[in-house]
Amino acid sequence: MNNIISIRDAALTYQARNGEVEALRSVSFDVAEGEFVSIVGPSGCGKSTLLGVLAGLETLDGGTVALCGTPVSGASGRMGFMPQRDQLFEWRTIRDNVMLGLQIRRDRDDTHRKHAETLLERYGLAEFAEKRPEQLSGGMRQRCALIRTLATDPDILLLDEPFSALDYQTRLAVSGDIWRIIRSEGKTALLVTHDISEAVSMSDRVVVLSRRPAVVKAVFDMGELRQLDPMQRRESPAFPRFFDAIWKELELHE
Repeated sequence: MNNIISIRDAALTYQARNGEVEALRSVSFDVAEGEFVSIVGPSGCGKSTLLGVLAGLETLDGGTVALCGTPVSGASGRMGFMPQRDQLFEWRTIRDNVMLGLQIRRDRDDTHRKHAETLLERYGLAEFAEKRPEQLSGGMRQRCALIRTLATDPDILLLDEPFSALDYQTRLAVSGDIWRIIRSEGKTALLVTHDISEAVSMSDRVVVLSRRPAVVKAVFDMGELRQLDPMQRRESPAFPRFFDAIWKELELHE
């Protein structure tokens, strides 16, 4: 497979209240087209900062980040960002929330509208299109947020702990739901998470970052789990082996 994301020796230092903070020191890895990769690491190690760089919201001090060989310089229509909170506007209907990205980009022509309506239908939200976000469950709100992101037809999805606000049972169901949608749409995905189980159950590979300033300590290929859906993975005898290996790597570098 061709690499769609290439990160080489990424380094970034930002100004905090108490002085400069070196977030990233030398981060290097690739993401292949159509691949689902998770990033795990200690709290504050720069995982979300790295997503910000890919989204064009942060600028590196050193190293490079490229999409299909072209250096990232500012926001790109090829990237879709899904943050920790669904950030739905409560006064807008579900349909209008889904259309928001297209409205901002002035892409509300018939072709784009039809694509958004197709997504609502395909993923079970068409019957709720005229409802408000407060009338939806947490899982349905997250599905709406993903459809809003997919409506702009990005090549790459950047997922910044999108399930962290959900209770455990809902989180299990929604992560499987989101995984199936991403697979069905054939998108490349990069997920930041603190949950090792989530990373193992959803990813093709898991990148482990060290504590700040971050470097890549290990990359785990999920191997035989790649062909299974998230719940099947959790039931597989291989699941605890991958979980333990990643956990030990994190323990070593806390």
